[in-house]
Amino acid sequence: MPPRTRKSHARWANLALLAVIGAALIAGLFFAFQTIEAERTEREQVRRTNEVLLELRSLSSAALNAETGQRGYLITLDRRYLQPYLQGREEYRPTLARLRALIGDEATVRQAALLDEIDTLTAAKFAEMGESVQLLQNAQLLDARRKVLSDEGQEVMTRLRQAIHEMETIESQLLDEAANHTAEAESRVLPLLSGVMALLLVALIMGYLLVVRTARAEAQAHQAAALREARDRADLLARELNHRVKNLFAVALAIVQMSGRDDPDAQPVVGRISERIRALLTAHEVTQGTSGQPVGSLRALVETTLAPYRSENTRADISGPEILLPEKQVTPLGLVLHELTTNAVKYGAWAKDGVVSVDWRVDDGSVVLDWWEHGLAFSGEPEHKGFGSMLMVSAARQLGGTIERSFDAQGLHVRIEIAYHA
Repeated sequence: MPPRTRKSHARWANLALLAVIGAALIAGLFFAFQTIEAERTEREQVRRTNEVLLELRSLSSAALNAETGQRGYLITLDRRYLQPYLQGREEYRPTLARLRALIGDEATVRQAALLDEIDTLTAAKFAEMGESVQLLQNAQLLDARRKVLSDEGQEVMTRLRQAIHEMETIESQLLDEAANHTAEAESRVLPLLSGVMALLLVALIMGYLLVVRTARAEAQAHQAAALREARDRADLLARELNHRVKNLFAVALAIVQMSGRDDPDAQPVVGRISERIRALLTAHEVTQGTSGQPVGSLRALVETTLAPYRSENTRADISGPEILLPEKQVTPLGLVLHELTTNAVKYGAWAKDGVVSVDWRVDDGSVVLDWWEHGLAFSGEPEHKGFGSMLMVSAARQLGGTIERSFDAQGLHVRIEIAYHA
């Protein structure tokens, strides 16, 4: 294949990788915005439901207190008992008006019918009580008592209670639906961030393979000088790919922060999403040697690899002495740790509410790192060997050591041994 054609293919491969990563980040932002909007809607529904329930209870209390006052006046003929009735008569119409305003144009057909029914029944109840009070005031005691002892007022009151109870039930259902919608939106964010990290890892691996393939082709076609030039171009390509990936992270972080700047209620969600994106960026920088921290620190490499996924439900125990590795061992070891981490999220301990433990030690001129996944059981090593197995074989050669995996009833154990010179 001519050199120009190879360059063109490499360029299109990089563009395709960047397009996939960009699409994943855009999808992540879309679901983040959905989560923010769902939480805003839920808060509004909580406020509205609380106000509607308060008005319904005020209306029910007004009718009940008015009836109590009316009956007290009938029994004692003491006008002091009329105060609850008079107060309820003055309050129920403004309460109904506020209730209609709260439900507004978003009322369902059933809510609109219930509002009309409550309005009619409340007016009928107060009219019935008003007639009996008027009879008493006209000294028609027997007529007033016959009016009260009839089933008319009791039937209206029973229907009014039923209508108010049904309206409260509808409002509670609307609140439950809003809460469920918010929970569904939030449950999509973390898996999507995990998917973005997996895509970035694939992009790094493919970029690495692309660099190796280019260098090998140049070595076969040119002399030593041409090979050095090809390696320079490969390094430039890797730096450009790394630079663009970091730019995508920065753009995503800026968009999330700007989107919630003017909405104080959205700040907690924006903060959590921003922390996840920063953690992903930090893990990427450590594997590339651009984090500003000691790039050879084994502890920094392990902690930043696990950081985007650690939470109360995905626990990880880390222990080991401070060890500085040669720079050439950081990238292959980082790729292996990323592969183990994403597998733990998708299929391993973290997918089963288990625990990941990572510890390391210096043993006879080698660094031995043990990766344990507790909380799941295996009957034996899986027959299928996918990309992760190939990656570990390749990484073991680059590390100058060995990587061994064992699957048993206790879980997964991966033992990584690499050469070390203090």
